[in-house]
Amino acid sequence: MASSSLRSSSTTTAAAAANNGGVGRSERQQLHPARQTASSVRSKPASSSTSRRSVTPTSRIPNSNSEFQQDAGRVRVAVRVRPRNDEDRISDSDYGDSVEVQPELKRLKLRKNNWMSDSYRFDEIFTETASQNRVYQVVARPVVESVLNGYNGTVMAYGQTGTGKTYTLGRLGCDDASERGIMVRALEDIIMSTAPESDTVEVSYLQLYMESIQDLLAPEKTNIPIHEDPKTGEVSLPGASVVRIKDLDHFLQLLQIGEANRHAANTNLNTESSRSHAILMVFIRRSVEDKSTDEIISQEKASRNGLPIIRRSKLLIVDLAGSERVDKSGSEGHLLEEAKFINLSLTSLGKCINALAENSPHIPTRDSKLTRLLRDSFGGTARTSLIITIGPSARHYAETSSTVMFGQRAMKIVNTVKLKEEFDYESQCRKLENRIDNLTAEFERQLKLRDSKKYELERRLTECQHSFAEAEENLISRSEFLEKENTRLGLEMKDLLYELNSQKEHHDMMHDKVAQLESSLEQAKVESSTYQKILADTTQMYEEKIAKLMKQLEDEHTRYGSTEDQLDAMRKLLTDGQKTIQRHEMEHSTYQKALADTTQMYERKIAELMEQLEDEHSRFEDLKEQVNLAKKLRHQQSSMKGKKENDELRVKLQDMKQLHESTLNEFQSLKSDYSDLSEEKARLDEELQDVKQRLLLEGKKRKTIENELVMLKKDVPEKEDDFVDKKSYMKENIYKGSSALGTPMGLHNSNPSRESLSSQRETPSNQRATIAKICEEVGLQKIVQLMTSEDLDVQTHAVKMVANLAAEDMNQEKIMEEGGLDALLMLLQSSQNTTILRVASGAIANLAMNEVNQGLIMSRGGAQLLAGTASKTNDPQTLRMVAGALANLCGNERLHMMLKEDGGITALLEMARSGSSDVIAQVARGMANFAKCESRGTIQGL
Repeated sequence: MASSSLRSSSTTTAAAAANNGGVGRSERQQLHPARQTASSVRSKPASSSTSRRSVTPTSRIPNSNSEFQQDAGRVRVAVRVRPRNDEDRISDSDYGDSVEVQPELKRLKLRKNNWMSDSYRFDEIFTETASQNRVYQVVARPVVESVLNGYNGTVMAYGQTGTGKTYTLGRLGCDDASERGIMVRALEDIIMSTAPESDTVEVSYLQLYMESIQDLLAPEKTNIPIHEDPKTGEVSLPGASVVRIKDLDHFLQLLQIGEANRHAANTNLNTESSRSHAILMVFIRRSVEDKSTDEIISQEKASRNGLPIIRRSKLLIVDLAGSERVDKSGSEGHLLEEAKFINLSLTSLGKCINALAENSPHIPTRDSKLTRLLRDSFGGTARTSLIITIGPSARHYAETSSTVMFGQRAMKIVNTVKLKEEFDYESQCRKLENRIDNLTAEFERQLKLRDSKKYELERRLTECQHSFAEAEENLISRSEFLEKENTRLGLEMKDLLYELNSQKEHHDMMHDKVAQLESSLEQAKVESSTYQKILADTTQMYEEKIAKLMKQLEDEHTRYGSTEDQLDAMRKLLTDGQKTIQRHEMEHSTYQKALADTTQMYERKIAELMEQLEDEHSRFEDLKEQVNLAKKLRHQQSSMKGKKENDELRVKLQDMKQLHESTLNEFQSLKSDYSDLSEEKARLDEELQDVKQRLLLEGKKRKTIENELVMLKKDVPEKEDDFVDKKSYMKENIYKGSSALGTPMGLHNSNPSRESLSSQRETPSNQRATIAKICEEVGLQKIVQLMTSEDLDVQTHAVKMVANLAAEDMNQEKIMEEGGLDALLMLLQSSQNTTILRVASGAIANLAMNEVNQGLIMSRGGAQLLAGTASKTNDPQTLRMVAGALANLCGNERLHMMLKEDGGITALLEMARSGSSDVIAQVARGMANFAKCESRGTIQGL
């Protein structure tokens, strides 16, 4: 329940201290909150704001309007009412609630008795059903937004112990995100609203334990001192560890570490009572962006002279420990000492609240370390929200009333909210230093570059002078060389003219030869067309032969597939028994004959293929000779076109050769298929012989078992009711007691003899001993096999033996291992005999007493088969067995859904219409089991 999940840690005595001079007013005398606030504003001298030195360039009040300023800086107070728990219901059973909330009017009423009540108004009222998200959005979200904008903020929870302060603030919500408290939600919004590149978020997690400040993130740090800046009055803890937050998961890990180190104890009022005040400090440093539409901010930026501005703000989330009354909490020893320090610090806080509410000139903030840490939260510059938590119980009326009065006084406090901005001299200094370093490096680089260019230009000038002198010498020598070369070229020109004339004569001669080659090429074309025709005819012939071979191969595959089908049919027929052995032998002879015919046909086909291959080979040799002759003729021709056509013929010849090789490969594959068929035939013959031998052995074993069963029939009990139920079922069927003395209903004599009663009680045990002896002699596996016998009498006795064995726990595991459950379910599905259905249902009912067996029965469709059995029979005894099995399955809560889907529950309800008292009793037992499991699941869910 919600009330039990609240981890509370709060308070009443300090609130009583805060209520030193105040009493609750009646509803008629209650003043409007705005008027109370206006009358309770603590006025400060105008010189106080100017006497202090501000470290920020713009420390200002958000709005100059005094009335808006008071409402914006006033401490916002909300009330949250805890749901009633079991203890409240028990103790307040004779009394009504002392708290009445009116959330739409933001009003709270406290009843002293039936005719007197006090009414109070707050900023917000949360009922028992208010969610964690709504509490955060109303109480803490405005403070978080102010902190992100550069203002200090405080969120604090105050209330009696056990009213849900820690649940409201520090709930982690690891399993359910909707249960997260204000701490986690505030850090989540802060992380999403800040940029990791320019902003920083750091946290410190502390506890004030017995007036000693301890670091929850570093437990070794204790008694941390408080430091106050004499100029600004800001409070800091230099010895506390400050951790920079990376992401929300990192913060959750830190929060878990802090909660593990926090002091808590078990008291009469709270099983996990916090023994210290927890304070989460969040430090935010944000750089001011350039984008702004505010006129005031724009004017301020104009006077910044380019310096970057940062905003430093601090968020305090305070989870106060609840003050205790020793007579209620039962604190003793060390717990009593802790309670004294808690009450002392909360009393000091109440005094400060009273002084601020009454505009007292002296505020006793130095009386406690708690008030020193909260100096800026009440009467300072922070935006503060307070949530007070109360319980509805009338037993704690005094604590609830003092808590409410504490909130009423806190509403009168008005803080002077200020923006915390300052110049970021450090980042600007770092930027300027980096700029100077870059400019220095650039200047040195340019200086070195100028020196290197100067040296390069001097070197290139010297090289140019040397190259000019060398070029002048080269030009003189080159001119002399060109004159000599001109004379040599004139002589070569004369030689080239002579050579050109001789080449012209040779060209005329080659032209005549080309004409001769063209005529010979035309003849070669005629011959090549003849060769192409021959090649096409040969290719067509090979294709026809290959098509025939492929068709024959498909026929052989078809015959082989039909042979395999026949073989499968023969294998199935062999399992029917000795009566079908002769028919199998006839089919086998037919199969052998067909196989012999197939073999002869394969041999004939192979002989034909061999002859065809020899003819093809001879044709191929003739064609090869023709091609060789054509190659010789082609070789004699020197034309380029003739060579190209000859190459094409060679390619076609290679294709024909490959086709011939593929034909040979197919022939080889057919030959291997034939050998495989032969091996398969031999293997099938061997398997057929083995099957015959196994059938003969099985027949002999069957006859032996049937003879043994006939001999043992006389020893098997004929009473069908002996196997119905295990333990309780046997007692129910044999001894249905009608009196406190346990008189059997089957006896009409009111005073039966002890001898007859003892003989009847010994009958089931004697029967079980006889059945156990039979099971040891014959074997459970053989008994299970007899359940599938075609003989109805044998099948009935076998089922009865299994049912009686299932009545004992020690035999159930063996029955499941030997396949007894599958055999019983098969009988329910296939048998139409009433006796077999009744006995099989009773055996399943016995097996269903075991939880492991229940899951196996459901997984194998047992519920569907039992429902089907109930629908196809009207026998009361059979219906009783089926109802007993379903009733046992209803006792398992995990199987309820499957029972509903498989129709088990519907069948159980339908059997109640049979009119038999025994059947109705089993149906009632099943419904009782079902309802018991459902109610248990409902209680556990709550």
